[in-house]
Amino acid sequence: MRLRDMREDNDLKQEHIAKLLNVKQNTYSQYENGKREIPLQMLWKLADYYNTSIDYLIGRTDEKDFIKRK
Repeated sequence: MRLRDMREDNDLKQEHIAKLLNVKQNTYSQYENGKREIPLQMLWKLADYYNTSIDYLIGRTDEKDFIKRK
């Protein structure tokens, strides 16, 4: 997963993203470290926040830019 990379690329702290997702910082840390599975709804929220796709966040594609399909 690219959760940490996206957060660091945007100069954000875990606390900021945890607040965005309405979870505790240690819970978000577990998502980043793969110790806890991140819920799909949170992936949607992060994809929207970073303007990318869930597929990019989870490493299924290297295409970072979100392309809306018709």
